[in-house]
Amino acid sequence: MKKTHIFGIVIIAIAVMMIIITAGDASTYVSFTQAKKMADDGNNNKIHVVGQLKKDMSGKVEELFPSEDMLSVSFTMIDNEGREQRVYYNEPMPPDLVKSEQVVVIGSFNEDLFIADKILLKCPSKYQEEEIKL
Repeated sequence: MKKTHIFGIVIIAIAVMMIIITAGDASTYVSFTQAKKMADDGNNNKIHVVGQLKKDMSGKVEELFPSEDMLSVSFTMIDNEGREQRVYYNEPMPPDLVKSEQVVVIGSFNEDLFIADKILLKCPSKYQEEEIKL
């Protein structure tokens, strides 16, 4: 076999391994109800849950509790199906968490608490078009 053939086979093998590794780390978007059922069935894969922070009638965020040392935060989130769930994030609170229009938490359940490893935020000011007045 020529060296170029061997090199080509090695490159293809590396590409296949990268695809397999990436597919294994992929997580899915589910509701808190589905996430809890998955956890009860023994599936501890990381999942995405989309929702909003719980707010009062005036639009102020309710039930947001940063720790005393500001190194972790817990809050109540409402998923797209309307289920409220307590979420714990063991990192400092993201600066725009209160302003966010939509929140995606990535993590898994631990008993009745959703433990988030990552938080993704959608801020309304970045994505809304502004009218230009002449």
